[in-house]
Amino acid sequence: MANDAEERVKRFYRDVGWQTQDGIAEDTRRFEDLRACAGDYVRRCRLRVMRHIPERGAAILDMASGPIVFDEYLEYSKNFEKRHCVDLSEVALEGARARIGDHGVYHCGSFFDLEFDDDFFDCALSLHTIYHMDAGWQEIAVRKLLRVTKPGHPVIVVYTSPRTLLARLLMPWRWFKKTVKRILVGRLEPKEPELYFSPHPIDWWRRFEDIADVQIFPWRSFDTPHQQALFPNNALGRWMFDRLFALEDRFPRFFARNFQWPMIVLRRTGGDSTG
Repeated sequence: MANDAEERVKRFYRDVGWQTQDGIAEDTRRFEDLRACAGDYVRRCRLRVMRHIPERGAAILDMASGPIVFDEYLEYSKNFEKRHCVDLSEVALEGARARIGDHGVYHCGSFFDLEFDDDFFDCALSLHTIYHMDAGWQEIAVRKLLRVTKPGHPVIVVYTSPRTLLARLLMPWRWFKKTVKRILVGRLEPKEPELYFSPHPIDWWRRFEDIADVQIFPWRSFDTPHQQALFPNNALGRWMFDRLFALEDRFPRFFARNFQWPMIVLRRTGGDSTG
């Protein structure tokens, strides 16, 4: 079931994303805040996923696992017998195999094509993946995740919001910059990004309430460029990150709905998961 979105993702990670320099993958270099001031905050955000993972189980699904870049990601499967890693990239799975060895089961290919038994997994993860899928296929992917995960067990998705509070505040400035560019250089031809990117609004996730309990939590508030602009790389920045993390936990609904990276936790309750 290959499509343009999937082919673009596959090509990016084959040619660019998982290429490493000085031990750092290009994907990490581009999309993660690697500054010292952010280190503790981003680690704690990654570990938020652990709050929803069962204490033990036979099998956990990691859909688009990549090479399991961060140490915190190793924690997700520590109490499971097997971690099933799915990825379009053989390079990514080689990296995952180097990290977890026989603890992993490795599936190279499109998640849409791979066959898993219904109710097989005790937990399923999809971190920063669904919004890179074709917009019309994202619901199919989520319903398949629910179908192959046991009822009452979590499907955990880290997603992105296209309508953040910061984006709304910056909209007039972005419109002004675009208008000035158009005047100065003429008609602008949109440049196709390397990665396909098509997030739905947060309320889109409510469509799965026909078969699942849907909860939305904050995972992290800002994308890397905004985070780097707003938080200085010094002791003040570390203090600001500490306060931000505490506020995210204290006001989860506000941050989940208005900031960049929500974490959606779905637990199948019944109904037709393939709809």
